[in-house]
Amino acid sequence: MDSFEFNKIAGATLGTCLFVMALGVFSDAIFARPHGGKAGYDLPGASDHGAAGGAAAAATAEPLPVLLAAADAKRGEGLVKPCAACHAFEKGGAAKVGPPLYGVVGHKVAGQTFAYSDALKGKGGEWTFDQLNAFITAPQTFAKGTKMAFGGEKDAKKRADILAYLRSLADTPAPLPAP
Repeated sequence: MDSFEFNKIAGATLGTCLFVMALGVFSDAIFARPHGGKAGYDLPGASDHGAAGGAAAAATAEPLPVLLAAADAKRGEGLVKPCAACHAFEKGGAAKVGPPLYGVVGHKVAGQTFAYSDALKGKGGEWTFDQLNAFITAPQTFAKGTKMAFGGEKDAKKRADILAYLRSLADTPAPLPAP
């Protein structure tokens, strides 16, 4: 076989490969599929980590005592289902990634035997409805440096339902503030 024959065979092979690659690029352009939606389980407020200012403004729209008076603990129970991945809600529940939340309303901030962040340890006081509301609105704004990865719940009515549910998790539920 002389070099001319070899060049014809090599040219035909390379030309075929180039044609197949071009055909693949062309068909991908014609039959491109749109990108799917967001993958995974969307936690409430997880997409608005930087929206704490807007959440604080929304919280002032209606006073918390009025929202708590109209809150439904049953709806709140449904809203905290994603929280169950990190928190226990039953009496005597063990600490998970986060502390157990049974009886949290009225108890000392960072008072249970749990490895709280220094930011929460420095807060002091008790978990009042107002403090819990501020924490659920934007944990990072309430206590800069907290270990809580939750982005916050900006809907005031949902927060009130969550607070009503947390209030119900006690042997003696804390009294609601007067509207």
